[in-house]
Amino acid sequence: MAKFKMIVSDPQTRKATVAELEGSRAQVLVGRSIGEVIDGSQIGFSGSKLKITGGCDKDGIPMRADVHGGAKKYVVLSGGVGFRPKREGERRRKLVRGGMITEETYQINTVVFTGEVEPEEKPAPVKEPEVKPAPPPAKAPEAQAKKLKPSKKPHKKVKKKKQGK
Repeated sequence: MAKFKMIVSDPQTRKATVAELEGSRAQVLVGRSIGEVIDGSQIGFSGSKLKITGGCDKDGIPMRADVHGGAKKYVVLSGGVGFRPKREGERRRKLVRGGMITEETYQINTVVFTGEVEPEEKPAPVKEPEVKPAPPPAKAPEAQAKKLKPSKKPHKKVKKKKQGK
């Protein structure tokens, strides 16, 4: 069974509360991803919507939204969650966990969400751009009048090798 430590932050009161979830209350979160908005009444926070912002597993390996699935993976990072570069342009291969909540997840970070819940992502209709033929380039009158001068270097004659029998 899943067991999570859930941290709920409220930006209006600037306070965070910690709750331990076990059993069916924790099972609701398995399979959810970072960025999803969930109903707080399913977990014991009635009357509020919660947005999942991150988390980590029991070893402290952080979750990243841009890594698919919930497994551990070595990824080259240049900043963000899981790596803080010491020099400008520094990149390192670091171990991070995917953005999906699994049984191995230990801590889940959430924020009280006050905005409207966006519907599931639907691909936007693709508009084909209007293609206008490009006008022919205008030549300057001076360029038409000038003739190209032959180069001063003489051409080298290439000698053909005779093939012997």
